[in-house]
Amino acid sequence: MSKDFNYRQNVSLETADIIRVLVSSGIRRPSDDPDRIERMFANASLVITAWHGERLVGLARSITDFSYCCYLSDLAVEREFQRRGIGRELIRRTEAAIGDEVSLMLLAAPVAMSYYPALGFEVIDNGFKIARKR
Repeated sequence: MSKDFNYRQNVSLETADIIRVLVSSGIRRPSDDPDRIERMFANASLVITAWHGERLVGLARSITDFSYCCYLSDLAVEREFQRRGIGRELIRRTEAAIGDEVSLMLLAAPVAMSYYPALGFEVIDNGFKIARKR
């Protein structure tokens, strides 16, 4: 991990910066709906961010009770900053913030299925979902 990056927890973010990171990272989110993106981050339990100077370059957004479970709903790093350990560090800091009593869970995009096991996540096949209608 490069010392050129610093990390912050639950700081105020500009919606335009969040959208820039999401779009650049390749993650599919409703980036054309700034109000929805703003609500997604305003209502998150835990947001860990990565910065290059004063530029937001990565983020991890989670919903958690800080007691039993945590859902890592977004992990995004700007494309030009990927493969530098930022995603790994965002997950490490998320784990540190939630503590060792809390399970960390996520849904991976098909292209990321090999990424998460390399970071210590185990594949599970006993999940269920009701999909978003929009």
